Amino acid sequence: MPVKPKRPCNKAGCTKLTEDRYCEEHQHLQQQNRNRQQRNYDKHRRNKQSSDFYHSKEWEAVRNAALQRDYGLCQDCMQEQRITQADVVDHIQPISLYWDLRLSLDNLRSLCHSHHNKKTAEDKRKYGGKRQWVSFHG
Repeated sequence: MPVKPKRPCNKAGCTKLTEDRYCEEHQHLQQQNRNRQQRNYDKHRRNKQSSDFYHSKEWEAVRNAALQRDYGLCQDCMQEQRITQADVVDHIQPISLYWDLRLSLDNLRSLCHSHHNKKTAEDKRKYGGKRQWVSFHG
């Protein structure tokens, strides 16, 4: 398998070369950026019901179960004969339309960020830009 060329660390002023965005010393900045982006997404774009769900203990448990079932590997990459660590657990049927399936292990699959972005784009084409949320009570 080809090795990725090294590039300078994204931290301003750091001259270390790395295969990732940040060198080992500045790796924590990548997580800080992700956390900031996630908070912004939750605050400004995500529906409150969905946001509350994705921060629940129930979601954390079923998400971990899906990752364990899939050995922490991206299922789409596996179909392409590649091994890539999964960093997202995706709802096959979107919870905005199928709220009852939100905790169903059969409706979940582990994906890498790249495949999750492709799947999200497909969902937007299939269901329209901004999905209509069905209101559920109870």
